[in-house]
Amino acid sequence: RVLFRSIEGVNAAIYLRRPLLVTGKPGSGKTSLAYAIAYELNLGPVLAWPITTSTNLQDGLYNYDAIARLQNLQLLKLKQELGQKASQELEENIGQYLRLGPVGTAFLPSHLPRVLLIDEIDKSNINLPNDLLNLFEEGGFLIPELKRLQTESVKVGTADPEIDIEVKQGRVQCNKFPIVVMTSNGERDFPPAFLRRCLRVRMPEPNDSDFLTEVVNAHFEKELGQQHWQKAQTTIEKLIQDFVNNNQGKEVATDQLLSTAYLFSRQVKPKLHDQESLKKLLLKRLDSSADQ
Repeated sequence: RVLFRSIEGVNAAIYLRRPLLVTGKPGSGKTSLAYAIAYELNLGPVLAWPITTSTNLQDGLYNYDAIARLQNLQLLKLKQELGQKASQELEENIGQYLRLGPVGTAFLPSHLPRVLLIDEIDKSNINLPNDLLNLFEEGGFLIPELKRLQTESVKVGTADPEIDIEVKQGRVQCNKFPIVVMTSNGERDFPPAFLRRCLRVRMPEPNDSDFLTEVVNAHFEKELGQQHWQKAQTTIEKLIQDFVNNNQGKEVATDQLLSTAYLFSRQVKPKLHDQESLKKLLLKRLDSSADQ
């Protein structure tokens, strides 16, 4: 039921052009949700923007290398003083010093929306959520360095490798609102205005063996091949059952279980007497008491 609500939340966010605020325990698949959406809808590579305490919106929108431009202008001036022929194109093409970041690239006009992952937004400074709110309302942003030139269009780099795009009159404006997935571990509160603009989805917690078996199968069955996977089923089922019986689902992340299942399902897997010690190592609780 919780998983169904997550899917409905994603669909609603796409139709309503609203960002998703995805919460859940570490390792519950918050980040993977963005990649799953891009894969299922065939929307190309995910534009990922990891957040730190020093991150601001400008970092995600675009980068302007003013120092490189100044150095080139000084070089041109020196060449002119020495009587050498200087390329005016180098002087006028400000676009070569500009590159759109993952956020800026996501808001470019396109036939299909891009998936933008804003990872661990709860680590951000106090201003970032409100700055993002304005961007979401406008659906675009201005690049002042280009607007001042009053040129019709300038070609700039993007977060997609080796792909440049024409920016007209210094403004980037989407025509398909990106599918924005913001992940949070619940480490802070957000302003009410920001929460109102988002659709909030909580990832399901691994609380029963059927759900965990479905997750593990989805990750490894196709990779290993059905025949080999069938041989590993007994080991995997016991691992999942131990995970549930020991009440570790509340303290151990799902991706820790996946790592253990991956190791135990290999053709060259740990010997039986080593498996228990490896399980203790790989499934160590996330709270501080685990190291005591």
